[in-house]
Formats: sequence, C-alpha cells, structure tokens
Amino acid sequence: MSTPAGGPAREPLALTARTPQVPAERLVAELVPPPRFADARFGSYLPDPAQPSQAEAVRVLSAFADGLGARGGPERAGGGLTGWLRRLRGGASRPTPGRPAGSGTSGVYLDGGYGVGKTHLLASLWHAAPAPPERKAFGTFVELTNLVGALGFQQTVRTLSGHQLLCIDEFELDDPGDTVLVSSLLSRLVEEGVALAATSNTLPGKLGEGRFAAADFLREIQGLSAHFRALRVDGQDYRHRGLPAAPAPRTDKEVTRAARHTPGTSLDHFPALLDHLAAVHPSRYGAMVEGVAAVCLTGVCPVPDQATALRLVVLADRLYDREVPVLASGDSFDRLFSEEMLNGGYRKKYFRAISRLTALARDGGSLDAGSPDGARPDAGSLGTERRTGELTAGR
Repeated sequence: MSTPAGGPAREPLALTARTPQVPAERLVAELVPPPRFADARFGSYLPDPAQPSQAEAVRVLSAFADGLGARGGPERAGGGLTGWLRRLRGGASRPTPGRPAGSGTSGVYLDGGYGVGKTHLLASLWHAAPAPPERKAFGTFVELTNLVGALGFQQTVRTLSGHQLLCIDEFELDDPGDTVLVSSLLSRLVEEGVALAATSNTLPGKLGEGRFAAADFLREIQGLSAHFRALRVDGQDYRHRGLPAAPAPRTDKEVTRAARHTPGTSLDHFPALLDHLAAVHPSRYGAMVEGVAAVCLTGVCPVPDQATALRLVVLADRLYDREVPVLASGDSFDRLFSEEMLNGGYRKKYFRAISRLTALARDGGSLDAGSPDGARPDAGSLGTERRTGELTAGR
C-alpha cells in the first residue's frame, strides 16, 4: 500500500476489541459534566429571542443555583432551596422536614426537543452551584443506574446523600425496573435534602407513556414526577442551524485509508460494532471510546431491532459528549432507524442520535488520509462553524 505524504500507515484501533471494566470509585469520580460541556456556563447560552422559554429556563436555573448557595447543608425547613421554591410559587406554605415547601418539588426538569441546549443548561447549573465538585454530581440516567449496580442501593444513597445537587441528563426511562429503582433512589435523596435537576425529551408525568402499561410502572412514574418542576425549552436544533449539510458517506476504501493514516483512530465494520455493543454494558461505552481521536465505520446500515437501536443511541451520546468525529461509509445516518422506530415511543431518542451523529460526521469530514500529518484537526479548528452556531442561539 502506498503511503501518502501525510505520514506512514498504521494499524487502527478497534472498538470491537475493547471490553472495559470500570471500577466503582471511577464511576463516582466521573460524575461531572463531560468534556464537551466542561466550559458550559449560563453566560455562554445565548437564548433565541424567538423562543422566550430559553431565557426563562436560564432565569429559573440561575435562581435555582442561587438557592443552593443559601443552603449550608441538607435541606431544612425555611431556608435555601425551600425559600427559593416558596418565592417562585409566590406562597408561604409551611415546609415539612427534609422537603421543600409547597407542592414538595425538589428540583427542575428541562423538557424539550433535541438540540435546544438542555445539556448545556444542565451543565451550567452544575458549574454555577456553589459547592465543591465532590458535593455535586452530574451523570446520565444510564450512569446513575450503573452506579447503583456497582455500589448497591444503600451505598449509593449514602454516597450521594451528602451532595447538594444531583444532575441527571438524558432522563428517559426504558425499563420498568429502572423506573422503580430510580424513583426509590431519588425519593431517598430528596429526604436527605439533595436538590435534583434533570433533562429529557419527555415531561416527567409522561415518562413511559406508550411503552409500558403496568399499573406499578405508572404509579412509580407519578411518584417520580412529583419531585420536579417541569420547564419547557423550545427551539430549533442548534447542531445544524445555518450549517452546510453533513458530508455524504465515503467509500469503504476511503474510510479505511483515513483510519490507517490518522493516529488514534478506530476502524470497525458497523454490523460487527452493533453486535459488540450487546456484549458491553451501556454504562461502559464512554470508557470504550476513551482516548479515541476519531471513529471510522464501514458498512453503516439500518439497525435491525429496537434493543440494538437503543444501544446505538447511548454510543452516539458518549461520542458526542467526548467530541469524537465520525467518518463512515454505507448508508447516511438519517437512515439508521426505520419509520416504525421514528414514529414510536422512543422517536425523540432516535432523532437525537441522528442529530448528534450528523454533527460528528460533519466534524469527521476533515479526516482524510491526504491531510497534513494525517492527523485529526486540533480542538481550536475542529467544528468551528458548529461551535459558533451553538453559542449564537440557544445552545
């Protein structure tokens, strides 16, 4: 094989060869905003004037963070977040021990379509909360359930009960057992005075709608929604606003060549990667792509079933969090999910995955075996257009 001027060919990494084991202490230490949102602040979220709900979300979350600052420890009657919630509702109802005043809500819930900046806002809240990192936690729903699996329920309660704030991203329930587990966990944490914040594409009172009809499941959902005040965040998908279309899929030869001439890049056949995802717990997908500069995929094709599709959604989220570009051959990402999937109960998850993978494919368009040094562009040049779009309207 001839070697382009960019540098020598090398054997790429393979995600299918990675089966990471993540110790419990690492799971706790990594409960912080992902790299993409390490610098997220309320000031860098510029609300779209045409979407007043965005400015309202910033106002409410800023006040929420200020309320946390008034708390010296676990919530007690009359102060901190309790006072904030009471002022927000305009009432002066008498709080009960260990719970905020009024309706008993203990947190905020950001609901909205994909790409309106909910994770940016949630990460901004985490950064704004006046507490040391060890007293506030940020993780996805999958990461939270895996923490319970690693530590056990009671130890998880003890670990998180000393926190001022728990932020849960991508709070979309796919399993009745997870619903019961998390509902019980959050109820215990609320009793300990932990403030809650979460994002999802589904209002808390509607979680699980159209997915499970069991009476126990619905009862747990209703109890869970009582902990939150829901905030709707409307807007267009910032990831593609004013940007050129994602590049067309490459050929297998082009993808393979780019992988071999780009240091730190992985190369996998898409169907084989889908099979591998079934053998790795979704909570470990982040560790699986750790240190990978870019992901190259050959033979992208529609996913065969919903279980596979949901695992792919988690992988897309972890790649997006870590700003890992994607270069692919085969079908375009908007053809990954069937019409039935895109019209079903998980449609917002699938549209989010399409949005995120398309953004990463746009980043991956600069990966080429003929590029100078055959290397991934640095963070300053990677996706400059996209980042500008994120900061100009409702990231």
